[in-house]
Amino acid sequence: MNFEKYVQKGNIFLKDLAQELGDPEDRAKAGRVLRSVLRAFRNRLTHEESMHLLAQLPMCIKAIYVDGWRLSRSPQKIKHVDEFIKEVMKQDARKAQRDFRDEEDAAEAVRAVFRVIKRHVSDGEVQDIEAELPRQLKTFWEGA
Repeated sequence: MNFEKYVQKGNIFLKDLAQELGDPEDRAKAGRVLRSVLRAFRNRLTHEESMHLLAQLPMCIKAIYVDGWRLSRSPQKIKHVDEFIKEVMKQDARKAQRDFRDEEDAAEAVRAVFRVIKRHVSDGEVQDIEAELPRQLKTFWEGA
């Protein structure tokens, strides 16, 4: 097992996200935003689709995705973008006020995470995720 390679791929992903968020030097914020979006996303996707997505993420990012995940819970029925954004902000907990100025800022951060995910997973997986999302979230995901 080449742990250095795993760390390197995770750092590339995080650096990519920090640039998308407009602050390449603040990787701590990028990590918090990533964690919040991934948690909200995994709580919306089916377990099966989450496993397919996980298979394509860098090892370190997989760890963020699964940290605290309870497979016994059914996916949430979030259908609207504003509900999803609120869930992301809730997942960021005490840091949300610092990481997001408002819901529009949080929405742009979610778009940034989605863009990075799309660059790091296959087109087939992107399409599989799109097929699972309700109309409004699908449009948001596609527009990212």
